[in-house]
Amino acid sequence: MNTATAPTRLTAPPLEKATTAGNYFVSNYPPFSCWKPERVPEALAALERAPQPGTPLGLYVHIPFCRKRCHFCYFKVYTDKDSSEIRHYLEAVGRELELYAERPFVGGRKPLFVYFGGGTPSYLSPDQLRHLVGHLQRLLPWDAVQEVTFECEPGTLTDHKLAAIRELGITRLSLGIENFDDHILEINGRAHRAREIERAYRYARQIGFPQINIDLIAGMVEETEENWRQCVRRTLELAPDSVTIYQMEIPYNTTIYQRMKAEGKLVAPVADWETKRAWVKYAFAELEAAGYTVASAYTAVKDPARTRFIYRDALWQGADMLALGVASFSHIGGTHFQNLHDFEPYLAKLDAGELPIYRALTPTPRERLIRELVLQFKLGRVRRSYFQAKYGVDIAAEFADALQRLENWGFLERAPDGDELRFHRDGLLQADRLIQEFFLPEHRQVRYA
Repeated sequence: MNTATAPTRLTAPPLEKATTAGNYFVSNYPPFSCWKPERVPEALAALERAPQPGTPLGLYVHIPFCRKRCHFCYFKVYTDKDSSEIRHYLEAVGRELELYAERPFVGGRKPLFVYFGGGTPSYLSPDQLRHLVGHLQRLLPWDAVQEVTFECEPGTLTDHKLAAIRELGITRLSLGIENFDDHILEINGRAHRAREIERAYRYARQIGFPQINIDLIAGMVEETEENWRQCVRRTLELAPDSVTIYQMEIPYNTTIYQRMKAEGKLVAPVADWETKRAWVKYAFAELEAAGYTVASAYTAVKDPARTRFIYRDALWQGADMLALGVASFSHIGGTHFQNLHDFEPYLAKLDAGELPIYRALTPTPRERLIRELVLQFKLGRVRRSYFQAKYGVDIAAEFADALQRLENWGFLERAPDGDELRFHRDGLLQADRLIQEFFLPEHRQVRYA
């Protein structure tokens, strides 16, 4: 590069070092706090419109049951439900899909992907899973599905249950390992222990799941650098098809935050952001040395040609997703909406034959553009040609100021062909912070969730 014409490299605004309370991970835009109950009619109207041609449809199913609530968990989960309550819930999920299945937004489409999230989907018994999946498939056939993801907690996986899950057509088993050390698992509220990890993993590999993913969390309570390096080493020994690594955050609705609040302190006993980024950078380097490819701000895959994340890529390119279950989030026909937050009201609505939608938002065309831009930047790169073709917008001109700041800070570069804009590794490691440079001014200071 000709140094005479190189952009001036400026120091980025200081990042708050300590891990304090609040959401860090950006999973949607505009922020969830902007979704409002008075806008539910927008969601109902979206259900009555035919889909845009070529828009894929995905299905998300929320299973909110767990053996134990992790101290860092911010999802809607329950640890106190008996078998009759679980049965009632699964019946309600089926009824919810019944209410949707004949609506115009389906338009004859079949799901491209299905995702069972939680909570702990593997908390359910094989019979419960077979009954639920059978009900869903009768309403929306899965013969066009390319990917079925199933989240698991290792301690819930017997050989019998793993075999049943495989028989249901699960293509990606996602193991919520988080850490391999019993003390770290215990102090962070995880239900499983290290001995259960290898047993579950080995049998899952033996019976031939097409993809096994391992989740890790960098910066858990009392985690050390030595412990983190051991976790990376154990992961490499297992050689999963993909690895997902999150950096620990402390949203407001977590047990850790409640303890922080009670103690009158807003500094969590976890690694700071600089440390967490360094740990993830180390993990990515070790994975790359073992032949993996870093595919996003959170994932590394062993074989990019075979191992894909269809649900992620489809959602980040504007696919429709119908989400079933308490507190779940849907995206239909350009409108976002969320179900009722609590167990009993959710069941009561469906028992009455009504949809359990709680709040909604229809983003403006500019907000939809920003949503796709910031989510795709979490892959590490975006293409101007994609946004030009879809939105008729040159993002290099439309977001020139934000892009120039990221470039001047040393986090972003432009490919020689002028089409691709991509993060350097240090930018990728803090993508959730940097993509907020593209947010509209009214969304930069609001609470995310």
